[in-house]
Amino acid sequence: MASIASIQRVQVAHSSSPNVRSNRRGVRVMAAQISRQNNAASSDAAVHPSRRQIVMLPSSSLIYAGALTLLSGEQAAQAKGGFEVVRDQQDAYQFLYPFGWQEVSVQGQDVVYKDVIEPLESVSVNYIPTDKKSVADYGDAKEVSYTLVKKVLTNVNQDVKLLNAEERKDSTGRVYYDFEYTATTPRYTRHALASVTVGNGKFYTLETGANERRWGKMADKIARVQKSFEVSDRTDY
Repeated sequence: MASIASIQRVQVAHSSSPNVRSNRRGVRVMAAQISRQNNAASSDAAVHPSRRQIVMLPSSSLIYAGALTLLSGEQAAQAKGGFEVVRDQQDAYQFLYPFGWQEVSVQGQDVVYKDVIEPLESVSVNYIPTDKKSVADYGDAKEVSYTLVKKVLTNVNQDVKLLNAEERKDSTGRVYYDFEYTATTPRYTRHALASVTVGNGKFYTLETGANERRWGKMADKIARVQKSFEVSDRTDY
């Protein structure tokens, strides 16, 4: 588990490299883009019917309707051990979320699901355009994760700690950076996991988490949401 201090030491040690300087500029630009997008988001999201038309089947079949497809209700949860599957065919990503979470509308996010009783338990996905071919083009997992945690995924008045950052690859070889952090306010601490990757000319971010006081109960579920996040290639973007 890497500390923030060790991450900063690594950054300083490599800062003289032209490639590293270029990567650092790239990740700062990317962070600024996401911040601008997130700053437009509403802070109070209301529960509402799905923003996309969803056709439910009585079987476990998937059907494309508009952009989003879901396995039907309880069948999805049973099939995935208490999780539902979201597949966004238009934007070419998919992930799991715990059965019972509801879709809410948050400006600036492509999709958000949350527990309406425990609102800190949620998952969101957004993306911005990029000309990079891989998330690795922005830097290593620790550098990118640290920048996102400090400048994008939290507020300036929060006490933020990056707990872990690592690289994973899916079956196609696509690189993801998975990381863990906490953000503390005077009223609560949110324990969060995130996953970022690049594909289809987009930089994708999935973020999920829960209140620290419930982390012991929710950690495995939140980790499964994070690791379920995958992006596929589109040939028509």
